[in-house]
Amino acid sequence: MAKNKSILQSDRSYCYLCGRNGNGDPLEKHHIFGGNPNRDKSEKYGLYVWLCGIRCHREGPVSVHKCSLTSLRLKIDAQKAFERTHTREEFIQEFGKSVLT
Repeated sequence: MAKNKSILQSDRSYCYLCGRNGNGDPLEKHHIFGGNPNRDKSEKYGLYVWLCGIRCHREGPVSVHKCSLTSLRLKIDAQKAFERTHTREEFIQEFGKSVLT
């Protein structure tokens, strides 16, 4: 599957959530919609961001893998970005449901 650039983040030099540059906590790629086949679809549509590996991605108390509100925030941002060039119906067809309704 062809890889596309993130449609949420212009470059990978900073954490999407906190803005840090990854110095001391290297940035990791986070696919906003995970699992099969949604991880591949996130890659296809550029629905991923770069996050501080420990603090914002995996281990921090409000990290995307520990906090459902952080995860929801990213899903909302991703769907809004997707809908700048696609319809809501296309989003639902690809990802199963809308997080905006």
